[in-house]
Amino acid sequence: MLAGEDAATDVIHVAIVGGGCAGLTTAFELSDPKLAGRHQINVYQQGWRLGGKGASGRGVAGRIEEHGLHVWLGFYENAFGLIRRAYAELAEHPLGSPFGDWRDAFLPEPNVGVFAPTGERGWQVWRTSFPPRPGLPGDPDLEPSEDPMITYVAGALAMLRTLVLDTVIVPVSEKPVIADDWPLSIRRMLDGGLMAGAVAVSQALMLLAAGMREGLRESESDELLALVQEVAAVVRDWTRERLLADHPDGHVWLVAELVTASLVGTVRHRLIGHPEGLDALDDWDCRDWLRTNGASEAAVQSPFMRGMYDLAMAYEDGDPARPRLAAGAALRGTVRMFFGYRGALFWRMRAGMGDTVFAPLYECLRRRGVRFHFFHRLTDVVLGADRSHVAALTFDRQATLPDNTSYDPLISVAGRPCWPAEARWEQLLERGGAKSGIDMEGDERDVAATEIVLRVGRDFDFVVLAVGVGALPVVASQLLARSPRWRVMVDQVKTVATQAFQLWLRDDLSAGAPLGAPRIASAFAKPFDTWCDMRHVIPEEGWAEAGYDLPAMALYFCGALADLPGLPAGAGTAHMASERVRRAAITFLEGPAGDVWPRLREGAQVNWARLVGDLRSDRNEGFYWRANVAASDRYTLCLPGSTRWRISPLALDFDNLTVAGDWTANGLNTGCIEAAVMSGMLASNALSGSPPLASIVGFDHP
Repeated sequence: MLAGEDAATDVIHVAIVGGGCAGLTTAFELSDPKLAGRHQINVYQQGWRLGGKGASGRGVAGRIEEHGLHVWLGFYENAFGLIRRAYAELAEHPLGSPFGDWRDAFLPEPNVGVFAPTGERGWQVWRTSFPPRPGLPGDPDLEPSEDPMITYVAGALAMLRTLVLDTVIVPVSEKPVIADDWPLSIRRMLDGGLMAGAVAVSQALMLLAAGMREGLRESESDELLALVQEVAAVVRDWTRERLLADHPDGHVWLVAELVTASLVGTVRHRLIGHPEGLDALDDWDCRDWLRTNGASEAAVQSPFMRGMYDLAMAYEDGDPARPRLAAGAALRGTVRMFFGYRGALFWRMRAGMGDTVFAPLYECLRRRGVRFHFFHRLTDVVLGADRSHVAALTFDRQATLPDNTSYDPLISVAGRPCWPAEARWEQLLERGGAKSGIDMEGDERDVAATEIVLRVGRDFDFVVLAVGVGALPVVASQLLARSPRWRVMVDQVKTVATQAFQLWLRDDLSAGAPLGAPRIASAFAKPFDTWCDMRHVIPEEGWAEAGYDLPAMALYFCGALADLPGLPAGAGTAHMASERVRRAAITFLEGPAGDVWPRLREGAQVNWARLVGDLRSDRNEGFYWRANVAASDRYTLCLPGSTRWRISPLALDFDNLTVAGDWTANGLNTGCIEAAVMSGMLASNALSGSPPLASIVGFDHP
């Protein structure tokens, strides 16, 4: 029995440092009632709110202020499973639930688009509506595949077959132009006409699927590779370049070309049954891997690929000229996104991320007995004399509460429990209701803060380090000094700063807009390449209570923020970054945003009268911007060659320490909610054996 265990109840005391999605998932799993209270959990959180990179707050007029644009994808099986369990538990609790049903909190969104520049004509939008698929994300009936690659390939083949059969609309009697240098098998396929050729290609794809399912000898695999390469050549040369160059749906063949290049690579690299799965490709950049397997430059530079890199913030140091994304992680995310979603491709949240996700999780965990300690900034993880375990944790206590009281972090807006955009100063003693000028969530330390030391055996038995990887050099220097693996991991698993801004508008700018903008879009102009129409959250805000007319439209924009080398850390850096974002947003609104919403501009200037609020006041009600430059706010990249250095929560390099976060080796290895939840589940398993690894959807190999 550990020194910190209660002798009568064998309770294990766990300190979770960091209240982001990974840390809260760990707390949720360890406090599961089926574990019968075996763990006493304390969560230590810097500042006044939970959520990490997904935190949101309520500002002027109860408006939702996010760190960036957050939507959930329909393949987030573990994340939806978590939040559905929390909502259900709250609804069944004797105290009742103020949050309602999860299906009211998440809205299906099938309509998405990517933008393509068209030179002097501005922009063209390629939009589509993905059909609903059976079930809902988080349904407990998902059967794991023996080899996920077979599922991925089957989905890709089905998609390619649909493209071949649905897009070729030339009459059957019309003959294709058949080049003499094409392989004989392909020439025979096409000799019967375009529709017959399309059917033949699709039949070849079905044979390919059957062969890959059954397993092949090396000689058969080589023959199969030759066949796939022939099919890829047809897709690339025959359909796109020779027949559909001017067809209004010709862009779908860029997708077909990417799919066939992926199939070529799947066969060439023998990914079916490979012990490393898609991780075997992570030393490649995704575009380079596709080029190697036959994709043209037009395909790898297409809006579809730009959208993939944009959504992953995949720009090293935030530089748009340095797009880099590990091929295996990119393919895994893509196939799960398009072939593994349930219900809808995207799910938008009814309100802010903090309101929809982290407030319910907080309330559920609090009712379970999890203790939360806000205003605790981690400063050091101290190893014991033998350097094998964590002996102490040191914190700066950023604020003090009156004796025998606990901090109540939530406020009510439009009848919903929410996180405020700043601390509830009226509850705090030391500040006297006034700010100190220190950003409690930033990197700058308050020299006036009180130091608190937690010790193993007295305050905790185990530690879950759920802070951002960018913070480790500062708060965990002893761990890095002890472990070469940790040092390499911190060096290789890099992060990027991000930027975001939001607009609230008096009228609907999309009415009559020439591009008919989709709800969710990516591959748009830098630096705010991804955006979403968020008007659905307006009724959840507090405009009417604050005396405003209800806005007609809300728009959220986000993108990577380039690092400026040589700048010292601290409040000055954060302020400079915030001003950079404000100016970039104005330039963006004066420029490319006007191509989508012409009425946003008045000549070459932004028509600020469209925005809600009095622009002459110090507080701008209709315009919010944010620079995410603090170590814990930076987005985790998945650079080529980096995933092998990620540390798994199962590793336990130190006896009483595990890690949690989307930067760990978690089975998905991309910066997203699902990866963070999977990591938190793994951290819980490392300490308790629960949940079982087999229950973590998508965790294919530990």
